[in-house]
Amino acid sequence: MAFALRKRGPSNFERAADGSMTLIEHIRELRNRLFRASLAILVGFGVGFALAERVRVLLSKPYCDLPQSIDPDTGLCKFVQLGVADVFLLNLKIALWVGLIVAAPVWLYQLWAFIAPGLHRHERRYAYVFTALAAPLFAAGAVLAFFVTTKGLEFLLNISGPDIATTLEVTRYISFVTNLILLFGVAFEFPLIVLMLNFVGLASAKRLLSWWRVAVFVFFAFSAVVTPTPDPFGMTALAVCLCALYFAAVGVAFINDKRRGRGKEMYAGVADDEVSPLEFDREPVEAGQRVDASAPIDAPEPIAAPAPIERRYDDMT
Repeated sequence: MAFALRKRGPSNFERAADGSMTLIEHIRELRNRLFRASLAILVGFGVGFALAERVRVLLSKPYCDLPQSIDPDTGLCKFVQLGVADVFLLNLKIALWVGLIVAAPVWLYQLWAFIAPGLHRHERRYAYVFTALAAPLFAAGAVLAFFVTTKGLEFLLNISGPDIATTLEVTRYISFVTNLILLFGVAFEFPLIVLMLNFVGLASAKRLLSWWRVAVFVFFAFSAVVTPTPDPFGMTALAVCLCALYFAAVGVAFINDKRRGRGKEMYAGVADDEVSPLEFDREPVEAGQRVDASAPIDAPEPIAAPAPIERRYDDMT
């Protein structure tokens, strides 16, 4: 009994890489990728809805750790709900954020599988590196935002005084914390932009280093705007972290320039112990007349004495 094996044809990824896919096939490929990504986000949304209450308690911790948030009658941390469905809608919003994070490996892969065939091999390698660095940088920014929120709330609530009771509205508080986490996380991605400018050849390491004054000013101005408190603590913490990341990115840019030999293009192909070639056209020089050493040397002609200077009567003083 014989079996006929059918040869497997090229995949959509291979066909897109060699440009053999038509426009309709590209649209169908995009539809399939979006459907798989949406399905993964929907599954993550279900997981996030089950964890929404715990996430909301975690986000409420900076406020609930303060003594001003404790109700003296019940001893619990209380928020205010202005609408009937505010907490339910808030849980849905938190579930969506958690679903995006949980399903991130799937929808990021679908996005990458769609755009990767149009990239060169070195561009794919850079994308792998930048993606691997983006996640920990965003997480570091989120942790710093959580820390700044704790210090900021302590500063703001202590200003009101003991004679004023403070109770925060739950949806506005959660939006405040999540927006701050998002801002800090995106701000920590700035070094990747610096590295991208250097890796694609738009800015050298020396030029990036020459912009350090402008970069430091922009970091402190941005930190002063996004931090929730007027005290210098949170602003300085964010600005110093951004400055450190910027100078670290410039250091990596110097290593990249040295590895690629940027700034030494005129000596390309010349070894360290080899003389560089001259870049001008040499003109031939004719040989001069031979000098006979045995020939007598002609005596020099005598120099005539100078003529006497005539003086007039008006030259005498």
